[in-house]
Amino acid sequence: MEKKYLVIVESPTKAKTIRKFLPKNYIIEASMGHVRDLPQSASDIPAKYKKEEWSKLGVNVQNDFEPLYVIPKSKSKVIKELKAKVKTVDMIYLATDEDREGESISWHLLEILKPKVPVKRMVFHEITKSAIQGALKDCRDIDENLVRAQEARRVLDRLYGYTLSPLIWKKIAYGLSAGRVQSTGLKMICERERERMSFIKSQYWDLKGKATPSKKKQLFEVKMTSLKGTRLASTKDFSSETGKLNAKAKVYHLLEKEAQDLAKKLKKEKWKVTSVEEKSFNSKPAVPFITSTLQMEGNRKLGMSSKDTMRTAQKLYEEGLITYMRTDSPNLSKEAINAAREAIEDLYGKEYLSEKPRQFSSKSKGAQEAHEAIRPAGSEFTPPDKTGLTGRERSLYELIWKRTMASQMSEAKKASMTVKIEAGEAEFTASGTRILFPGFLRVYVEGKDDPEAALEDKEVVLPPLKKGDELDVDVLNADPHETKPPARFTEASLVQQLEKEGIGRPSTYASIISTILDRGYVRKEGSALIPSFTGMAVIQLLNNNFENFVSYGFTSDMEESLDKIAYGEEDWVKYLSKFYKGNGGLLKKVENQDKKIKPDESRTIHITKQGHDMEIKVGRYGPYIIEGSGKDEVHASIPEDIAPADLEPEDLEELLEQSKKGPKPIGVDPKTKENIYCLVGRYGPYLQLGEKTDENPKPKRASIPKGKKPSEVTMEEAIQLLSLPRELGNHPETKKPILANNGRFGPYVMHDGEFRSLKKDDDLYKIDLKRAVELLSEEKKTRRGSKLVKDFGVVTKLKKKAAIYEGKYGLYVKVGTKNVTLPEDKRDLKLIDKMTAEELASIVLAAQKK
Repeated sequence: MEKKYLVIVESPTKAKTIRKFLPKNYIIEASMGHVRDLPQSASDIPAKYKKEEWSKLGVNVQNDFEPLYVIPKSKSKVIKELKAKVKTVDMIYLATDEDREGESISWHLLEILKPKVPVKRMVFHEITKSAIQGALKDCRDIDENLVRAQEARRVLDRLYGYTLSPLIWKKIAYGLSAGRVQSTGLKMICERERERMSFIKSQYWDLKGKATPSKKKQLFEVKMTSLKGTRLASTKDFSSETGKLNAKAKVYHLLEKEAQDLAKKLKKEKWKVTSVEEKSFNSKPAVPFITSTLQMEGNRKLGMSSKDTMRTAQKLYEEGLITYMRTDSPNLSKEAINAAREAIEDLYGKEYLSEKPRQFSSKSKGAQEAHEAIRPAGSEFTPPDKTGLTGRERSLYELIWKRTMASQMSEAKKASMTVKIEAGEAEFTASGTRILFPGFLRVYVEGKDDPEAALEDKEVVLPPLKKGDELDVDVLNADPHETKPPARFTEASLVQQLEKEGIGRPSTYASIISTILDRGYVRKEGSALIPSFTGMAVIQLLNNNFENFVSYGFTSDMEESLDKIAYGEEDWVKYLSKFYKGNGGLLKKVENQDKKIKPDESRTIHITKQGHDMEIKVGRYGPYIIEGSGKDEVHASIPEDIAPADLEPEDLEELLEQSKKGPKPIGVDPKTKENIYCLVGRYGPYLQLGEKTDENPKPKRASIPKGKKPSEVTMEEAIQLLSLPRELGNHPETKKPILANNGRFGPYVMHDGEFRSLKKDDDLYKIDLKRAVELLSEEKKTRRGSKLVKDFGVVTKLKKKAAIYEGKYGLYVKVGTKNVTLPEDKRDLKLIDKMTAEELASIVLAAQKK
């Protein structure tokens, strides 16, 4: 009788891909991710442990930090099915991901399933036929050290969060929390905001113009660099804290009047080339992708968040298109190097190949297991146009393919030219760059965080020039400059900084960012990450009272200790005991500081600007300010869309003045004869028609468009904004009203709970019933292009409308305005077609409890 083998992976997609490479006597099943974890709520704690003091923590700190693992209810069916399969096979292969997390999942499966047949640990970094067959021949036992390292990380994070969070609830507001690496990432963002607060801008001028060789018309840009033999001042010469020139800077500080006079004077002078310097140089390609650099480039080039980048990469890996996407190593296997070099020669020719195969090693001192770089899978790289991919998956795969190819291509050969020009007492400079041979630039150019930085593949070509050449000046203008505060972090630059400080590991960067965004500690404006006042209050409390536990060095040292546990060089129980119970340990520190921390001080953020001290309070309903005391005390809310560093003393004065005097009408509505008020609330300025009274508890309101100050709103604009929503008439089929309105994501029409965004040419204030019906008849799509699969209407148990959609990342449930992940075992269109509203409600309620 033919032997049967059970291969357990994490996801159905991975299982589906692996099935293509193994015979039919191999049963491939998915664990659907983690199968056990620490309890998430009191209801998860088994009855026999509920009376134990440590049970809420989920870790028995008195018994070698033994974790209390529970199987989530959502995994009961999966475990039951796996146990049944175990009884029918002759051997089990645990084929979860090759990192510590994957090792931990395999260990948990072994603990739960308790198989009586042989078990082998199967690892691979890509899902190709050769990799899977090779992994079957080269199995090993579960690495207990890797499991302990992951377990130590999980316990450490639980001890940190569950010990500090209750303190933050007491001192600031209920529901806030602290996380080991998330708090450090938040600290970076808050420190940058503080730097922007203390920044004082300064101004300096220079001259810019366009010149051409005499009797020729080949214009090129020139910039003044020195005057009277002294270099002109630039940004680097000013103090960001005082706005004054640094004392040691020996520079010429050019101001507006002199710059304007010089522009007129120098245009009449003789312009002559004093030197021409030409240099040839080569530039090398970037190293292949590791997790952090993939997230950076995904953000810079594709506008994808770290979370979206990793989610997309996970799908590409599970479909067998790329190697494992959580790695610290830029190393390429011989197979990968050969595949890249063969493709380069075939597509571009031998001259585009590097002289020798390039190999790369990690610069990170804490690099984890010896993974390979993120690259196209297999011994032959599938070109992007042959993958059948679309959308983000295609874009990200193409990025990985190009970066890997570029790493084995010849260097780019360039020539630079620097020309110095004399005009009276001033010296001007012109710079140019020519690409002599593009090399790797033909395929890939690394992105930049600074939008003003020139990319490597950009040429600036100067005309042929030599010493002594006379020039004609076509244009010469005085050019003003202001020093700029340090740029706020983007997701790309934050990942870069976290990696530089040795904080977190490849698998944690995306979760750090998504956690601080989800908790409302940080918001995104464009690509910039801006801390909220609440986020600043949390970091202020941690910095003032637990500085050691949020310091970059301490967090980095923790990662090193976890690495040592993974290598078997450190005992995990001793390490946790020292961290939690030792002298200066977390438990004692929290007990000591609890009595010292004053809630009112914890809820107050101190900001100094323009010599003014501002005290911002953080409350349940957002940030606010107080003036006076007792009966004379005045409160004023601060709109949450004002960044802490952008808050000016005059803003607070205006808010307090409005609060003191009460709302003043800006005019009277001609139709209702009611006053129109311009007010400021938690979410920014808004208009209100009439007063709020017992008879009229909810007067009509309308948000003022972003970027417009309340004082700038005209009566005409106010009347127009308050005319929304406009009732256009009744739908010809349902006879229910159709409304036109403006919302968070722009103008839209609405009918019976259905929404459609207006097109570019549609005018919100002129759209008629006929056009609205046309828009509502279009296929429903979400902002991200998702399609409606099944609409359940209002689900009784949920008391909200619910529907299942198909998006770029698969099927999900939309309940009201929130999205809920659909369990992988339910992501089958046939099952969804038969699904009842009651079944959907059970899925949603189970997900919300997690």
